[in-house]
Amino acid sequence: MAKTTIPQKTQSALWARAGGRCQYRGCNQDLVGDLISGREDATFGFIAHIVGDSVEGPRGDPVRSPLLARALENLMLMCATHHKLIDVVDVAGHPEPVLLAMKAEHESRIQVLTAIDEDRASHVIRFGANIGENEALVSTKAIFAAMPPHHQPACGQTIDLELVGCAYKDDEPAYWIFQRDNLRRQFEAKVRGRVERQEVRHLSVFALAPQPLLIELGRLLCDIVPAIVRQRHREPVTWAWQADQPPITFTVTPPASGRGRPVALKLGISATVTDERITKLLGDDAAIWSVTAAEPHNDILRRPEDQAAFRKLMRSLFDRIKAEHGEDAILHVFPAMPASLAVELGRVWMPKSDLAMTIFDNNRTAGFIPTITIGRD
Repeated sequence: MAKTTIPQKTQSALWARAGGRCQYRGCNQDLVGDLISGREDATFGFIAHIVGDSVEGPRGDPVRSPLLARALENLMLMCATHHKLIDVVDVAGHPEPVLLAMKAEHESRIQVLTAIDEDRASHVIRFGANIGENEALVSTKAIFAAMPPHHQPACGQTIDLELVGCAYKDDEPAYWIFQRDNLRRQFEAKVRGRVERQEVRHLSVFALAPQPLLIELGRLLCDIVPAIVRQRHREPVTWAWQADQPPITFTVTPPASGRGRPVALKLGISATVTDERITKLLGDDAAIWSVTAAEPHNDILRRPEDQAAFRKLMRSLFDRIKAEHGEDAILHVFPAMPASLAVELGRVWMPKSDLAMTIFDNNRTAGFIPTITIGRD
């Protein structure tokens, strides 16, 4: 352990740069409470040397140790567990380059977070509902980590619209009635009122749920306040955008039979939806419009620019379908798309100008089943 007395100004600078948290990668333990408490039995934050402050110490060097003994760039703030780990338990596993990288990553993150302007504060909506037999849990920690540098949480709590543990199954009509009504009530109670009182000025939406409910959430959001809708990626598992990925090419295909009825819209972006599955439900005369991606798969959406392109495309396509089939038609929607695009579909749909929509859900055993209708209730 270190023998050098670190000047108080240097200690204060290190605590500030570390944000009062352990700088060991993956720890981030808050140490400020222990600093304030002054209790001798508390787990205090420890100041660790990267290059040991003596030749005999961990990572010691006959020339550099005395030069760096009090240097801020050579010091790390750590909890007791990780201080002991790097200096006693596993010195060989923590060479200088590894510790320098940890320090740089941690201090860079703190700098980014504390530099975010107040006007970038965003309230977080977290929505999760049962998907088949699995519960769609949306981690608060993962959400907050994905927001910088463009936004920061407006407060330490999320606005939760989730309903997990519902006794109904998603192949039962009662499930959709119950979940839709619950979502609407929670939205009115937790979101709309706060927007009207100007308590909420921006929203960040993190949602995992069956696609009809995601579309309904988007309809409720509409454009009542500026909002961004985030997408959870599978590999790597994160809500952060992956800007280096190639763009999605969307293709719109009109129906082959002209102005037939009923009217269907298939959205084959994360998976392929065949016409046969739709005509089996709506009949051979159905007019099927399609929006597809060149190579559909379940982790396709990586960039916010693709989200924006989808919104623009759907805004014009809704107008085009109404012009072709008349204002009294009902649009039967068969979605297979990323969760955030389902929310965006609901957001771009306009209640006073677009066709009513019946949303179908792809049930594993029953195939596509009708769920909720938007625009005629």
